Formats: sequence, C-alpha cells, structure tokens
Amino acid sequence: MSSLEQVFNQSFEKSIELKQLVLNDGELKDIILSSAQAFIDAYKNGNCSRFCGNGGSAGDAQHIAAELSGRFYFDRPPLDAEALHVNGSYVTAVANDYSYDVIYERMVQAQGKPGDVLVGISTSGNSKNVLLAMKKAKELGMKTIALTGEGGGAMAEYADFLIAIPSKDTPRIQEVHILVGHIICQIVEEELFGSK
Repeated sequence: MSSLEQVFNQSFEKSIELKQLVLNDGELKDIILSSAQAFIDAYKNGNCSRFCGNGGSAGDAQHIAAELSGRFYFDRPPLDAEALHVNGSYVTAVANDYSYDVIYERMVQAQGKPGDVLVGISTSGNSKNVLLAMKKAKELGMKTIALTGEGGGAMAEYADFLIAIPSKDTPRIQEVHILVGHIICQIVEEELFGSK
C-alpha cells in the first residue's frame, strides 16, 4: 500500500470510528437532540440564531447558518441565522480598535436578545473570542450551544448544551461538527415546516 493510499484509508477509518462513537453515545445524542429543540423553541418564539468560530470553525459557522437562512432539504421560509464574522469591515475595525478577542462578544452585545441561540464552535473549547461571546450570551439570557472536542475546554462553563466530540484530532472533530450541524438543520426544518 502506498503512503497516499494509507493516508486516504486511515482518514476514512478514523472518521467512521469517531462518528460511530458519537452514534453509540446516548448522552451525547440526547444533548444534540435537545440542542435542536432549543433552535425550534427559539424560532417558534420569534428569536434568531448566531454562530461563531475561527478558521475551519468559522467556515462551519457560516455553513450551518446558511443552511438555516437559505434552505436545507426543501423550499420554505428563511430562518434568521448568521455567522458573526461575515462583516469583514466590522471584524477588522473591532480587532484593530479593541482586540480580536472581543469581535464576537461585541456583536452578541449588539444583536443578542433573551431566547436567541448562540452556537460557539471551537475544537479546543478554549478560543478566547468564542468564549467571551458565550459568556456575554449567557448574561443576555440567550441559549448557548458549544460544539467542541473532548472535554469541552473553558467553553463548557458557559454552555447550556455542550456537544463535546470525544476526540483531540481537529479534522475529525470538525467532520463530526458539520454532521451534527446538518442533523440539527434537518430536524429544525422538518419540525417547523413539515417533512417534504
């Protein structure tokens, strides 16, 4: 077997192994389903959802928000969902004038209302800007969901729902994060608008 083939096979095997671990974890499954219910409750009450992360987790934040605000499996009304980093002028201004650590906290302070949902995504659970946003969201009465890796890191303290994927391998954790995001989007879409 070539080294290229070995990387290919091992990546698939490790990804499948971690997903199987999550599938068989009843407690984690309940937390994921409860998180989906938090979105449903928020939207039924006229609230919104916001997402934040860095790097690949910022990409995941934007991806999941787009599935909710656009569509997932079928045409239906849009849901108010947004990733907090999408305004580049805002992010660079606040990072320059204050600190990169507060870019999400300040946006949560500006937009967040009781009953809204904030999803913080960080494989370590220790990204300071995400952590400060989660803390501010709790102060404002928002529901907080943390998508992290093993243990949850510092974000665990501020999460109403801690979805801690049992791994320290960043790419594998991110693969499960996007699967969990897709599952939540499907549940929310079907519960709010009916299965098509």
